[in-house]
Amino acid sequence: MWVTGRLWLDPAGRVGPEHASDPAQGQFFLAHAVRVVTRGQYPFYTDLMNFPDGVNLMANTSMLGLTLPMVPVTMLFGPPVSFAVMITVGLAGTAAAWYFVLSRYIVSSRIAAAVGGAFCGFCPAMLGHGNWHPNIVGQFLVPFIVWRVLVMCRPGTRPVRDGLILAALVIYQVFINEEILLFTAMACGVFLLAYVAQRRELLRPAWKPLLAGLAVCGVVAGTVLAYPLYVQFLGPQSYSGLKDAVPHHGNDIAAYFNAGSTTLAGDPVANKGLAPNYSEENAFFGWPLVVLLLVTVVWLRKDVLIRTLAATGLLFAVLSLGEELQWRGNDLFPGPWALLVHVPLLDSVVPTRFGLITSAVVGVLLAVATERALADRVPEPQRRLRRRAWVAALLIALVPLLPLPYREVGRPPVPSFITSGQWRPYVAPGQTLVPLPLPELGSPDGLRWAASQNLDFAIPRGYFLGPRNGVAGDPGGFGAPPTVTSNLLRRVAASGLPTPVGEETKRRIEDDLRYWNAAIVVLPVDQRRADALRTTMEDVLGPAERVDDVWLWDVRGLTTR
Repeated sequence: MWVTGRLWLDPAGRVGPEHASDPAQGQFFLAHAVRVVTRGQYPFYTDLMNFPDGVNLMANTSMLGLTLPMVPVTMLFGPPVSFAVMITVGLAGTAAAWYFVLSRYIVSSRIAAAVGGAFCGFCPAMLGHGNWHPNIVGQFLVPFIVWRVLVMCRPGTRPVRDGLILAALVIYQVFINEEILLFTAMACGVFLLAYVAQRRELLRPAWKPLLAGLAVCGVVAGTVLAYPLYVQFLGPQSYSGLKDAVPHHGNDIAAYFNAGSTTLAGDPVANKGLAPNYSEENAFFGWPLVVLLLVTVVWLRKDVLIRTLAATGLLFAVLSLGEELQWRGNDLFPGPWALLVHVPLLDSVVPTRFGLITSAVVGVLLAVATERALADRVPEPQRRLRRRAWVAALLIALVPLLPLPYREVGRPPVPSFITSGQWRPYVAPGQTLVPLPLPELGSPDGLRWAASQNLDFAIPRGYFLGPRNGVAGDPGGFGAPPTVTSNLLRRVAASGLPTPVGEETKRRIEDDLRYWNAAIVVLPVDQRRADALRTTMEDVLGPAERVDDVWLWDVRGLTTR
């Protein structure tokens, strides 16, 4: 509540700065989940966004594992409140889950587990995503997945039971965020390989129960997920890879030595350019923590677990730097990610997010190191001195990373024309309401309009991931393919200057409206650059009608003839 308190003051009217598209998309998905439960709507695809082509929801972060449980909250309080709940519970739940697993299965000290759990839940990488990406911060299943994988490495385990438990966790995580599941699998694989490489005698008794449990998990999870994954990879509006959609989305090396923007020592100005954007600050440990980690690894270098954690965290920190290693914006040389970016599945990964793995590993390492520092294995005077030194070092490293409340900015209210239902006489089933500016990355308000009305009207275009050219199987990109209408209105909205519309352009805009089966075009009166947008559209559609707090063009006569 400390971190998200400013959002809670007005969930519908506030949003994280710079990236309002992700929360608007999240609210749309929350409203979609309500329709799945109350109307039996198909969960994996919808044409209520990007009408008539639609959106492949399995190929997007539709978060059914979060949005479906939130249906009662969404129905009672609306999508903005549900979105705030998902963020708040995601951060707290991830910290609590790591504490639970660490305290019961990794370390014996609850203090050590609290240090590790708090860092895993509220590290700079998690804070960076929290204002925008509930699917990223909702990692409360991850520590349990890791734990169950480690359990299956023990001799005498029950592969069927353990495989079924892991399968249940994997299936649920798929419907929260597949990228986090992939990261978890990669981290477990690297960790186990690094550990066994140092303790080879453990391989013989461990590999059979592990493979047996993984086989059970694979069969069960594969059977349950076969159809959803088929829709994702081969269904309508599926795409292949995101490499070109997220170019250079890696961390700058210097990012690891700065504090996160949402922390006590953070400086958003100094951090600018070190990460793709504020919502992707996946590194940002700060110098004190980096130094503490180096000293800790040297101090406990004889501990196999510490060495393995350090190697795992370092590997993914390097991968998070992306295809080209940079230092404060200056290219140095190609990074190892350049060798992996074309591998299937990995070509859909945003490399900067490998920093999330490093952050979780650091949290576990801090927990283990804290337990070692508090252990009663040395005489009392030395023990007291060591404890004090470790507590002081933790304070120096972690106090600068204490989280601050999220910065929030205002966003336009949903027009009264929408919330009052005045739109309903105009829009019949199968028709669209066209918001201006058109819904897309950077102008997502139309998604919030639709979500506020339980998706009772469809909208063209939108903010989503889909095939770049609109053809299933093409490389992925953000939003629908550009059209004459979208390009024109984007320029007008950006410049604030009305653009004269020639006959050819007018004909193309009319064609787009027919393709969208538009009923009305709606422009809020107080919309930024409303005068320029209105003037431009009046060149095409004639004078607008003022209805309540919007300008309205009724185009049913144009699109239905």
